[in-house]
Amino acid sequence: MRLRIAHSTNYRYEPPASGVIQILRMTPGSHDGQYVVEWQIDVSTDSRLDVHQDAFGNVTHVLTYGPIADLTINVEGLIETHDTGGVLKGTDERFPPSLFLRSTPLTEVNPAMATFSRELSSESEGDVLGFLHALMMQINEHMMFDEDPTNSGTSAVEAFGLKRGVCQDYAHIFIACARSGGVPARFVAGHFLRADGMVNQQAGHAWAEAFVPDLGWVGFDPANAICTTDAHARVAIGLDYLGAAPVRGTRYGGGMETLSVAVKVDQAGRQIQSQS
Repeated sequence: MRLRIAHSTNYRYEPPASGVIQILRMTPGSHDGQYVVEWQIDVSTDSRLDVHQDAFGNVTHVLTYGPIADLTINVEGLIETHDTGGVLKGTDERFPPSLFLRSTPLTEVNPAMATFSRELSSESEGDVLGFLHALMMQINEHMMFDEDPTNSGTSAVEAFGLKRGVCQDYAHIFIACARSGGVPARFVAGHFLRADGMVNQQAGHAWAEAFVPDLGWVGFDPANAICTTDAHARVAIGLDYLGAAPVRGTRYGGGMETLSVAVKVDQAGRQIQSQS
């Protein structure tokens, strides 16, 4: 599948900030199930973007500029994806899977979550893949998709208690429960071609990857109750959202900060095909 993706992020500072430093993780990489055909990143300032890779191998751009009242970051490109049944191959793995057993403030468990995970693990009788599939489905049933009650700083414990949240919250709960069950898991930020034809979205997508013996890393999307397919475009990974966030940084001075995001994910050539 060929996915055409456009992602725009705009910051407005009132009054203007004296300076900003932003780390951008908005550039995908290629692996066995994903080939980046073309990709470009543009910012509204004339500052230079310093490119490097972070510890996990994510492509990052560092932007430093000021003073500034408005900042717009646009990325756009074409990615060719292939359905690998959720199994990830051909990525640059810099750490052993055991690193991703490490808990973070966003991916801790409380007693209720630990019991939830333990019961599913017991029912799976040592079948790691079966446990992860059951975990994904149970989280999807437990949660209701709702954009209002959570934010980027909401923890897995908080979202699990609310029984509401967005894809980021679903992923954090999955990661926390998988780690509680002894399975390495990590956060993935990317994009998703929706099956309902909705191409304009309010944000990127998030899911999780867990390590399965004899298979390797496998993608699980609890918000959609599916393993990852060719509708998923993988951009960055981390221990949690903070390590894979598309834009993360700080500002100096200024007053109110307003953020707006617009994402468009479509299948390249779909309109042409439908007319033929």
